Amino acid sequence: MKNTYSNNLTLELSSRVKKGKLHTLSEFRREVGIPLILAKKMVIWGEVKATKLVDGTIQVTEEEVVKIKNLLANRWTRARYFLRALGPGLITGASDDDPSGIGTYSSVGAMFGYAILWTAAWLLPMMLAVQEASARIGIVTNRGLAGVLQKHYRKKIVAGIVLLLIIANVANIGANLGAMAASLKMLTGVNLYLAAIIFALAIISMEIFFQYHIYARVLKWLTISVLAYIFAGFMAHPDWREVFRYAFIPNIELNRNYMFALIAIFGTTITPYLFFWQASEEVEENKLIKSKPAGKSFLHLRIRHMRTDVGTGMILANAVFFFIIIATAQVFFKNGITEIGSAEQAALALRPLSGEAAYLLFALGIIGTGLLAVPILAGSGAYALCEVMKWHEGLELRFSRARGFYLIIIFSILVGLGLNFIGVNPIKALYYSAYLNGIIALPLLATIMVVGNDKRIMGVETHPGWVKIFGWASVAFMVAAIFISIILIF
Repeated sequence: MKNTYSNNLTLELSSRVKKGKLHTLSEFRREVGIPLILAKKMVIWGEVKATKLVDGTIQVTEEEVVKIKNLLANRWTRARYFLRALGPGLITGASDDDPSGIGTYSSVGAMFGYAILWTAAWLLPMMLAVQEASARIGIVTNRGLAGVLQKHYRKKIVAGIVLLLIIANVANIGANLGAMAASLKMLTGVNLYLAAIIFALAIISMEIFFQYHIYARVLKWLTISVLAYIFAGFMAHPDWREVFRYAFIPNIELNRNYMFALIAIFGTTITPYLFFWQASEEVEENKLIKSKPAGKSFLHLRIRHMRTDVGTGMILANAVFFFIIIATAQVFFKNGITEIGSAEQAALALRPLSGEAAYLLFALGIIGTGLLAVPILAGSGAYALCEVMKWHEGLELRFSRARGFYLIIIFSILVGLGLNFIGVNPIKALYYSAYLNGIIALPLLATIMVVGNDKRIMGVETHPGWVKIFGWASVAFMVAAIFISIILIF
């Protein structure tokens, strides 16, 4: 039976080769059954012979399709190529734990130990649901989130949502620049304010003069240092029975500090800028597909591939979150240190792994993720506002073609820089900016859940059941946390 199927497949493929059919890159990846990113990589690596036409499209012969299908028939070979292509994507997933995330998780690990570890497991399905909801909107509508809202809702509502996003992003940019400057000062002794200015101007210059994918390709390797927290968590020799007891069973404390920490964790894990960024990136992905087929099959394929990418990044980011809390709980909380007051102190969480090199490893993680995250923070707000104003936008466009877009980015970074001159401790600033993100995320989350379930906008591709459950669960979680925190304040 199996041999008959193989022979029939070979005859069918041979017949198609004789016809001399050509495939676009998108058609090629569908024929072979691989993600678009892997198809592009195989062309770049020289594994697939392809021809680039005058209009920029890439054509692959039927003969190459047959060759690659046979090559990837072996599942171990397929896995090896997939991991080779996905490697940078995994590292970029690690960079989702930006300075705000590192600072927040370190602070709560020191403050509460394992008592807040359960949030890593409980927030993961919510993270996956919210990011899928955002991505699905971008795929189906072929518009960014702000563009979809503008088309279907009142302008005042859209303006209010975009304003909330930009406020959260500017606060985050400021906190990230401050943490990057503190890390550089820790290593070199340079003045904190001078370092913040240097980073801000360097990021603005790189955004204007370099396309983001080139800039990110170099810098993302710095973010691999964030993975050191996973190893540090193991090398701190925690009591794993205690870890797993706290990892899945919520241990909620009804006091102001604990509720503040919950909101901050939520704000840096399910963060507003990622909603808009994810939708806009899916639109950019759609643009790469020059000749896409219409109908349900194409959408289902796009959504399935998107789910793989989103899931990989979110799971990796959450693993780092989990181990940052373990490492800081062991190094700080277990030794009676419940407040992290400086970058130097935060760096000590990595000492079980790297000893005196902990400062260097911590600084590389903060600076690397900051250099990647600040452009995305500024860019997500610029995407949203440009969609509302109907201006050209995109980090791949030159300044001359998207002046408004880049001016919004420059303004956001400079205002964020200014926040560092009000005398707030950089590590505390990360924590408070995460809390602000959590507050602002609530109305944005509710909006995404409503939009993604609106058949006028999404047609038949409304939220699947699990996205509805965990998406609305995230809204309910935040409403409860904010409500309890308000009661405890008064």
